[in-house]
Amino acid sequence: MNDATATTTSRTAVSLGYLAVLPFAVGAALVWAVGVELRPVTSRALLAYCGIVISFIGGIHWGLVFARSSSAAGPLVWGVVPAIAAWLALLAHPGIGLLADAALLVACYRIDRRIYPEQGVAIWLPLRLRLTVFATLCCLAGAAGS
Repeated sequence: MNDATATTTSRTAVSLGYLAVLPFAVGAALVWAVGVELRPVTSRALLAYCGIVISFIGGIHWGLVFARSSSAAGPLVWGVVPAIAAWLALLAHPGIGLLADAALLVACYRIDRRIYPEQGVAIWLPLRLRLTVFATLCCLAGAAGS
């Protein structure tokens, strides 16, 4: 964590964000480390965790709407899309699902890069970018090993 990030965002949130990407690293490593017979299990575990994180990312939009006591439908609709897309990816072969989730992580970040400044939470984008890049690379590594 650099000093600019530490002074502009919560140290707790930054630390927890990095802790939250640990299962991505462990999952991707396990896909490659286990024998062929266990690879589907480790791939599915990584895929499931990715789906949980993508759902969380979508849920942030609901939180932003709730915090402002807004009734804007757009952010509420968008907030559900990542969860549904990640669920569909979970139904696919793990390699395909992990590729889809990697694309979803990037898509979510691209949308958040546009929406967060409008919502006054652009301060979180540098952390989001680092977490997204790391998680995406782990999904790609997991897909390659699946």
